Amino acid sequence: MDNVQPSIRLERVSKVFDNGVAAVDGVSLAIREGEFFSLLGPSGCGKTTTLRMIAGFEEPSEGRLLIRGRDVTDLPPHRRDTGMVFQNYALFPHRTVFENVAFGLRMRKVERTAIERRVRDALALVELTGLEARRPAQLSGGQQQRVALARAIVIEPTVLLCDEPLGALDKKLRQTMQFELKQLQRKIAVTLVYVTHDQEEALTMSDRIAVMNHGRIEQLGTPLDIYNRPATRFVSDFIGDSNLFEAAVGDVLGAQLRLRTDDGLELVAALAEPPPAGRLSLAVRPEKIRLGGASARADNQFSGAVESVAFLGGSILYRVALANRRLILAIEPNDGSKPLHAPGETVTLGWAAADAVLLKD
Repeated sequence: MDNVQPSIRLERVSKVFDNGVAAVDGVSLAIREGEFFSLLGPSGCGKTTTLRMIAGFEEPSEGRLLIRGRDVTDLPPHRRDTGMVFQNYALFPHRTVFENVAFGLRMRKVERTAIERRVRDALALVELTGLEARRPAQLSGGQQQRVALARAIVIEPTVLLCDEPLGALDKKLRQTMQFELKQLQRKIAVTLVYVTHDQEEALTMSDRIAVMNHGRIEQLGTPLDIYNRPATRFVSDFIGDSNLFEAAVGDVLGAQLRLRTDDGLELVAALAEPPPAGRLSLAVRPEKIRLGGASARADNQFSGAVESVAFLGGSILYRVALANRRLILAIEPNDGSKPLHAPGETVTLGWAAADAVLLKD
């Protein structure tokens, strides 16, 4: 990365629990100052354990953790200058909103008038002014989440750590809170590390994403890079939908590679570097596939029968069965520019060579 010192650095960090389970396996990464950085992956992939090691709630079995260049590997949580927002909010039920937010400042023995000012400012940031005297049970889920955020930011941490903080909210409220959390992070200019298993959430909010699997980072990059150019079969399958092909490598013709799939399809893919010998996997996103007549873009073109149609609001998802019985997913915008294809209808589908992503597996 750049010559600028990262906000957080992990150097070959591993965590093996007493039962022998290796939750994190040699993870190295650098998180930039002021970045919204997400750890994304399925349950059990090691993302929460990684976050807890940054926070100091778990001790790494190997490796080092640095915050702004300072080695914090052996420091307790309260000496790391981090704020934490938990999935279940972890609010004190019998304390008021004000008391919940003030808790960290009182533990740090901040002077009383400073506590009142900082709590008031933090509640204003999360738009909870006027609710200081309420208790958590008197608040909605979204308001409780804002209290948890205010409690984390009131101590003015260098790093804000969030462990699936929006998981308990309904979809509409979660989408609203995604926007608000991103705006808040920009406003206070804090480095934010965010754990989630929700691909859409990570793609929507993050500056960069580390996709984790079996304790390792499968790919690290911007949301655009990870979605459009997944590095591995796992990333391609986990982030959104993909049409995946296993194929034998054929001839190289200029900047294009010819391949033959296990079920007999002849494909063309764009080639940016010399291909591996033998076999490889490739992926094509459903929205890259076009239905209808011949297209200049369709370096790969096939005929099939529409098996099903799903209306998704802003788009339409088709499942098309080719002659060899392979199912192809295709997504087209619902813009009224052409009529729907009906189940049983024969269609031509195709995609450009540049839209086929060669996977490193």
